[in-house]
Amino acid sequence: MIRVALADDQVLVRAGFRALLQAEDGIEVVGEASGGEELIALVRREPVDVVLMDIRMPDGDGLWATEQIAADPALAGVHVVIVTTFELDEYVARAIRAGASGFLVKDTEPEDLVRAVRVVASGEALLSPGITKRLLERMAVGLRDAPDAERLAALTEREREVLRLVGQGLTNDEIAERLFLSPLTAKTHVSRIMAKLHARDRVHLVVVAYESGLVAPGWQQ
Repeated sequence: MIRVALADDQVLVRAGFRALLQAEDGIEVVGEASGGEELIALVRREPVDVVLMDIRMPDGDGLWATEQIAADPALAGVHVVIVTTFELDEYVARAIRAGASGFLVKDTEPEDLVRAVRVVASGEALLSPGITKRLLERMAVGLRDAPDAERLAALTEREREVLRLVGQGLTNDEIAERLFLSPLTAKTHVSRIMAKLHARDRVHLVVVAYESGLVAPGWQQ
């Protein structure tokens, strides 16, 4: 059972999400919050797998709440999906860097919202469709003042190559095809890179690829 918490200051939005998710097999909405502090109290009180998080909320916005979750080892199993009204909300890139596993816009199709919950709960990051990639491309300049290539010192040349492709938004299967590897080998490389870089998930790897200068805005596949 995937346990979901909803964080949004609009009652109707929470009600809509609850009705949609509760109708799905294997998904349970375990709680709702109208602000950041209320959400943090909820996830510390109730086992939660996925939080659907609005950005603009009172008493601790979605950015602050995401940072609190990412910084608490006891909440390592909680995955945040930012759900925002604006595709390029100025806070979304910061939220992803803080530890969110992806984001959606509020007018997304219902099946995409359900899929997002299932994907993130499985430990993957929501990089498809390419909205996260596009946002990072446009806002990468604001993520760091300068590239930090030293962060990649622990990686082998092959792992850097794999990380570059992760940063370009490729899936494990696409990486395997590009580098003439088996999908299992590609997945193993990604797992090792995450361990070496202490990354929470695949979105974090994308951020590291940009911050280190391994991938730059405007790259071409």
